[in-house]
Amino acid sequence: MPIDQRPLAVFLMGPTASGKTALACALSDRFAVDLVSVDSALVYRGMDIGTAKPDAAMLARYPHRLIDIRDPAAPYSAADFRHDAMAAMHDITSQGRVPLLVGGTGLYFRALQQGLSQLPEADPVIRERLAAEAATVGWPALHARLRQLDAAAAGRIGPNDAQRIQRALEVIGLTGRPLSEQQQGGSGQRFPWRVLKLALLPSDRTPLHQRIAQRFDAMLAAGFLDEVRALRARGDLHADLPAIRAVGYRQAWEHLDGQTSAAEFRDRGIFATRQLAKRQITWLRGELDARVLDPDRAGWQGLAEDALQLFLEGGEEARERVV
Repeated sequence: MPIDQRPLAVFLMGPTASGKTALACALSDRFAVDLVSVDSALVYRGMDIGTAKPDAAMLARYPHRLIDIRDPAAPYSAADFRHDAMAAMHDITSQGRVPLLVGGTGLYFRALQQGLSQLPEADPVIRERLAAEAATVGWPALHARLRQLDAAAAGRIGPNDAQRIQRALEVIGLTGRPLSEQQQGGSGQRFPWRVLKLALLPSDRTPLHQRIAQRFDAMLAAGFLDEVRALRARGDLHADLPAIRAVGYRQAWEHLDGQTSAAEFRDRGIFATRQLAKRQITWLRGELDARVLDPDRAGWQGLAEDALQLFLEGGEEARERVV
């Protein structure tokens, strides 16, 4: 078998609050890796507390690429991420270092490694019709329709994710084929890196749920609502923007609109975060070539370090041993 000469990249994946950032920083202390964020919310400037963004001191010590690269008023797509991540990875590799991509946005990881299929352009007529219908029956009702037409896509999309529900139904309407089926096509080009995948998957979700609740309360104590008030005060942001639909921010926006009490806001924010974690775990279980690590088991960080060490030293043979 010929030796794979592609440079190494590491994908460190896991649900929210699973300890990805801490592990990424620990690996960067030991290995010649540079960190690249794979998170659809961390790209936005001014959204720090509610996204659990690493603070300035941590970013100074452990720089992450693709953090704070967009204004919340501007959308950021999987295609944008793939372009930016590939550029960052090429730059890191050219310096003789290993790109370590860390985050929980499965769509971004998939788009990066598999490429993007050629989907039809947006159709303003269909989009307007779907938006008008959603204004009458609500996006959860359209999500139920999507589940009937494309259960796989509906399983990855939340019932209130207006942008993605609209796009999935739009593609089905334009092509007559499920979006999930078309997304499997990819670009057809070989990924330029050989990849070690590390997936943080808790065997028991109870500790994860406890961390989610504790972290949400810590965000509130740190001034999360004041952060959202500052975003609202800009005047150019609204609840339908992808940035504001991020978990926690949507619930905070609704609370500040007077739709929920403080207690209801907290409960909804924690529940939405738990649902996000559930979707992330479901996606990760499909990553069959990943080395699974339980963040609540003793020694899990050492296993990650050993896997990376073997991969760096032994190439393909080590890959078979650790993946």
